[in-house]
Amino acid sequence: MHDEMHNDSDPASEGAGSVSPPPPEPHEVGLELPEGLEESVDMLRQALKASQDEASSYLSDLKRVAADFDNYRKRVLREQTVMLDRAAERVIQKLLPALDSFDAAVNVEVESEAGKQLLAGMISTREQLLGALADEGLRVIPTIGEEFDPEVHEPVGAADGTGTTVVAQELRRGYQLNDRLIRAALVTLESK
Repeated sequence: MHDEMHNDSDPASEGAGSVSPPPPEPHEVGLELPEGLEESVDMLRQALKASQDEASSYLSDLKRVAADFDNYRKRVLREQTVMLDRAAERVIQKLLPALDSFDAAVNVEVESEAGKQLLAGMISTREQLLGALADEGLRVIPTIGEEFDPEVHEPVGAADGTGTTVVAQELRRGYQLNDRLIRAALVTLESK
Protein backbone atom coordinates (compact mmCIF):
# COMPACT_ATOMS: atom_id res chain seq x y z
CA MET A 1 0.00 0.00 0.00
CA HIS A 2 2.83 2.30 0.80
CA ASP A 3 4.25 1.83 -2.69
CA GLU A 4 0.90 2.66 -4.24
CA MET A 5 0.88 6.14 -2.65
CA HIS A 6 4.50 6.92 -3.51
CA ASN A 7 5.76 7.28 -7.06
CA ASP A 8 9.57 7.48 -7.25
CA SER A 9 9.71 8.88 -10.77
CA ASP A 10 8.83 12.47 -11.58
CA PRO A 11 8.28 12.89 -15.32
CA ALA A 12 8.98 16.62 -15.21
CA SER A 13 12.39 16.16 -13.61
CA GLU A 14 13.51 13.16 -15.66
CA GLY A 15 14.34 15.25 -18.68
CA ALA A 16 16.00 17.98 -16.65
CA GLY A 17 18.93 15.79 -15.66
CA SER A 18 18.49 16.34 -11.93
CA VAL A 19 16.90 13.91 -9.59
CA SER A 20 15.01 15.26 -6.59
CA PRO A 21 15.33 13.28 -3.42
CA PRO A 22 12.38 11.05 -2.63
CA PRO A 23 9.97 12.32 0.05
CA PRO A 24 10.60 10.91 3.52
CA GLU A 25 8.81 7.81 4.63
CA PRO A 26 6.03 8.42 7.25
CA HIS A 27 8.00 6.62 9.97
CA GLU A 28 11.00 8.93 9.27
CA VAL A 29 8.93 11.95 10.36
CA GLY A 30 7.46 10.25 13.39
CA LEU A 31 4.25 8.87 11.89
CA GLU A 32 3.07 5.28 11.86
CA LEU A 33 0.25 5.05 9.37
CA PRO A 34 -2.57 2.58 9.80
CA GLU A 35 -3.21 -0.03 7.12
CA GLY A 36 -6.39 1.44 5.67
CA LEU A 37 -6.19 4.23 3.08
CA GLU A 38 -8.97 6.31 4.62
CA GLU A 39 -7.48 6.06 8.11
CA SER A 40 -4.04 6.99 6.75
CA VAL A 41 -5.45 10.04 4.93
CA ASP A 42 -7.36 11.12 8.08
CA MET A 43 -4.24 10.69 10.18
CA LEU A 44 -2.14 12.69 7.69
CA ARG A 45 -4.78 15.45 7.61
CA GLN A 46 -4.74 15.61 11.41
CA ALA A 47 -0.94 15.69 11.43
CA LEU A 48 -0.96 18.44 8.78
CA LYS A 49 -3.52 20.47 10.77
CA ALA A 50 -1.46 20.06 13.97
CA SER A 51 1.69 21.15 12.09
CA GLN A 52 -0.12 24.16 10.64
CA ASP A 53 -1.42 25.14 14.08
CA GLU A 54 2.06 24.80 15.56
CA ALA A 55 3.59 26.85 12.70
CA SER A 56 0.88 29.49 13.17
CA SER A 57 1.63 29.62 16.88
CA TYR A 58 5.37 30.04 16.19
CA LEU A 59 4.63 32.77 13.64
CA SER A 60 2.42 34.60 16.15
CA ASP A 61 5.18 34.33 18.76
CA LEU A 62 7.73 35.63 16.25
CA LYS A 63 5.51 38.58 15.31
CA ARG A 64 4.99 39.42 19.00
CA VAL A 65 8.74 39.26 19.68
CA ALA A 66 9.41 41.46 16.63
CA ALA A 67 6.80 43.99 17.80
CA ASP A 68 8.24 43.93 21.35
CA PHE A 69 11.72 44.50 19.96
CA ASP A 70 10.51 47.39 17.76
CA ASN A 71 8.80 48.97 20.79
CA TYR A 72 11.98 48.48 22.83
CA ARG A 73 14.09 50.10 20.11
CA LYS A 74 11.74 53.09 19.91
CA ARG A 75 11.69 53.45 23.71
CA VAL A 76 15.50 53.37 23.87
CA LEU A 77 15.73 56.05 21.16
CA ARG A 78 13.24 58.25 23.06
CA GLU A 79 15.17 57.74 26.30
CA GLN A 80 18.45 58.60 24.57
CA THR A 81 16.92 61.79 23.17
CA VAL A 82 15.62 62.76 26.62
CA MET A 83 19.03 62.05 28.18
CA LEU A 84 20.79 64.19 25.57
CA ASP A 85 18.28 67.01 26.08
CA ARG A 86 18.77 66.86 29.85
CA ALA A 87 22.55 66.85 29.48
CA ALA A 88 22.37 69.87 27.16
CA GLU A 89 20.04 71.62 29.60
CA ARG A 90 22.45 71.00 32.52
CA VAL A 91 25.37 72.44 30.53
CA ILE A 92 23.35 75.47 29.47
CA GLN A 93 22.14 76.05 33.04
CA LYS A 94 25.79 76.17 34.13
CA LEU A 95 26.61 78.63 31.33
CA LEU A 96 23.79 81.06 32.15
CA PRO A 97 25.83 83.01 34.76
CA ALA A 98 28.61 83.47 32.18
CA LEU A 99 26.06 84.70 29.63
CA ASP A 100 24.65 87.08 32.27
CA SER A 101 28.17 88.39 32.92
CA PHE A 102 28.66 89.00 29.20
CA ASP A 103 25.30 90.81 29.04
CA ALA A 104 26.29 93.06 31.96
CA ALA A 105 29.77 93.70 30.56
CA VAL A 106 28.59 94.74 27.10
CA ASN A 107 26.25 97.32 28.63
CA VAL A 108 29.14 99.22 30.24
CA GLU A 109 29.90 102.66 28.75
CA VAL A 110 33.52 102.94 27.62
CA GLU A 111 35.41 106.07 26.58
CA SER A 112 38.90 104.90 25.65
CA GLU A 113 39.88 103.26 22.38
CA ALA A 114 41.29 100.25 24.26
CA GLY A 115 38.01 99.90 26.17
CA LYS A 116 36.04 100.02 22.93
CA GLN A 117 38.22 97.27 21.42
CA LEU A 118 37.81 95.17 24.55
CA LEU A 119 34.04 95.70 24.42
CA ALA A 120 33.94 94.72 20.72
CA GLY A 121 35.85 91.51 21.55
CA MET A 122 33.45 90.70 24.38
CA ILE A 123 30.43 91.26 22.13
CA SER A 124 31.96 89.03 19.47
CA THR A 125 32.73 86.30 22.02
CA ARG A 126 29.19 86.50 23.45
CA GLU A 127 27.70 86.21 19.95
CA GLN A 128 29.90 83.19 19.14
CA LEU A 129 28.81 81.50 22.36
CA LEU A 130 25.14 82.27 21.70
CA GLY A 131 25.54 81.03 18.11
CA ALA A 132 27.02 77.73 19.26
CA LEU A 133 24.25 77.30 21.82
CA ALA A 134 21.62 78.23 19.22
CA ASP A 135 22.92 75.38 17.06
CA GLU A 136 22.04 73.10 19.98
CA GLY A 137 18.50 74.50 20.21
CA LEU A 138 18.91 77.47 22.60
CA ARG A 139 16.75 80.47 21.80
CA VAL A 140 16.68 83.88 23.49
CA ILE A 141 13.18 84.86 24.58
CA PRO A 142 12.11 88.11 22.87
CA THR A 143 11.31 90.88 25.35
CA ILE A 144 11.35 94.64 24.76
CA GLY A 145 8.18 95.76 22.95
CA GLU A 146 6.68 92.25 23.07
CA GLU A 147 3.28 91.63 24.60
CA PHE A 148 3.62 90.28 28.13
CA ASP A 149 3.49 86.47 28.24
CA PRO A 150 3.45 85.01 31.76
CA GLU A 151 4.74 81.71 30.34
CA VAL A 152 8.11 83.22 29.40
CA HIS A 153 8.27 86.63 31.14
CA GLU A 154 8.79 87.13 34.87
CA PRO A 155 7.60 90.66 35.75
CA VAL A 156 9.14 92.93 38.34
CA GLY A 157 6.30 95.12 39.56
CA ALA A 158 3.07 95.75 37.71
CA ALA A 159 2.22 97.84 34.68
CA ASP A 160 0.62 101.24 35.25
CA GLY A 161 -2.63 102.00 33.48
CA THR A 162 -4.90 99.90 31.38
CA GLY A 163 -4.62 98.44 27.91
CA THR A 164 -2.20 95.99 26.41
CA THR A 165 0.67 95.11 28.71
CA VAL A 166 4.05 95.01 26.98
CA VAL A 167 7.64 94.52 28.11
CA ALA A 168 9.32 97.87 28.75
CA GLN A 169 12.76 96.72 29.88
CA GLU A 170 14.71 93.47 30.08
CA LEU A 171 16.54 93.03 33.37
CA ARG A 172 17.79 89.51 32.66
CA ARG A 173 17.60 87.47 29.48
CA GLY A 174 15.36 84.44 29.32
CA TYR A 175 16.07 81.29 27.32
CA GLN A 176 14.26 78.34 25.79
CA LEU A 177 15.87 75.06 24.76
CA ASN A 178 13.99 73.25 22.00
CA ASP A 179 10.73 75.02 22.95
CA ARG A 180 11.17 74.18 26.66
CA LEU A 181 11.63 77.07 29.06
CA ILE A 182 15.09 77.10 30.67
CA ARG A 183 14.71 80.45 32.41
CA ALA A 184 12.02 83.13 32.19
CA ALA A 185 13.10 86.63 31.17
CA LEU A 186 13.08 89.10 34.08
CA VAL A 187 11.27 92.19 32.80
CA THR A 188 9.48 95.40 33.70
CA LEU A 189 6.10 96.16 32.16
CA GLU A 190 4.15 99.08 30.80
CA SER A 191 0.67 99.56 29.36
CA LYS A 192 0.10 100.77 25.83
